[in-house]
Amino acid sequence: MSRVLFAAGATGSIIRSVQTRLQLPPAQIDGRYGKITAQAVTAFQKAKSMDTTGEVDEDTWAALMQAPVPLVKERALQLTVDFEGHGFTLAQGNFDGAGITWGIIGFTLKGGELGRILKQIAAEDAGMLDDAFGTDSARQLLAMLDATSAQQIEFADSISLGASKTKLAEPWLSGFRKLGEQSAVQQMQLSVTDSKYFQKALATADRFQLKTELGLALVFDIHVQNGGISAAAAQQIQQTIAGNPSGREEDLRVAIANAVADNAKNVPFREDVRKRKLAVATGQGVVHGGTYVLRNWGLAELAVS
Repeated sequence: MSRVLFAAGATGSIIRSVQTRLQLPPAQIDGRYGKITAQAVTAFQKAKSMDTTGEVDEDTWAALMQAPVPLVKERALQLTVDFEGHGFTLAQGNFDGAGITWGIIGFTLKGGELGRILKQIAAEDAGMLDDAFGTDSARQLLAMLDATSAQQIEFADSISLGASKTKLAEPWLSGFRKLGEQSAVQQMQLSVTDSKYFQKALATADRFQLKTELGLALVFDIHVQNGGISAAAAQQIQQTIAGNPSGREEDLRVAIANAVADNAKNVPFREDVRKRKLAVATGQGVVHGGTYVLRNWGLAELAVS
């Protein structure tokens, strides 16, 4: 039997594409690999005289999708997006001091990625911003991007609702959603994700000699959530491995996961970071109350091809 790529629990755009090819009813094309999707996969496999596992292995993928298997980059992104709880369209307010957070992995105003994407949209098609936010609000948004960092955070705070400041006021909430629905904007988000995070993850994987899908997925998630491996974390990793030189990549991944958590800037969330990173490092775990089996997300203890 060929390796499993996607199965119960996996979510995201790849799963949505599988559901679309299976011709599920529109209401059931939700990007979540659940019982209905498994039943549809089983029916497809039976019709093709394949092993009826209800899981999309490489043979089932080839027969169903008639396309190359998604890259490790795409599979790792699907996992991190689920951890982050974001999509192309979700925008949130100044709940964490980062101003506005929007898009596939949560591009922030404070971090600069949000501003760069919005300015690129304005340069390529200013009418897209007008259509999403209305002309006056679009002008206000672009003017804000040229303000000081303090003024940007003040603006974000002013359009963030409630004590938690998580939800954005209108027209901003609907405007970012409408903007994120545009295929051109989604491609911009993916391009920034690749250059800002995945290419750096490749360099980090090479630095620490991580050669597996799990290893690459781990450092990608670290770059998205934690901004990379800090000098203090790197020193801790070296000390841990020196004291236990097993040579097993899983031991290295666990050391990296723990070091990143121990040195996370947001102290109250360190254990949340640890659970998330250890789930990737070991291939399974509970994150935010949900059980993750990474083999079902197409990520395994296999060399990156």
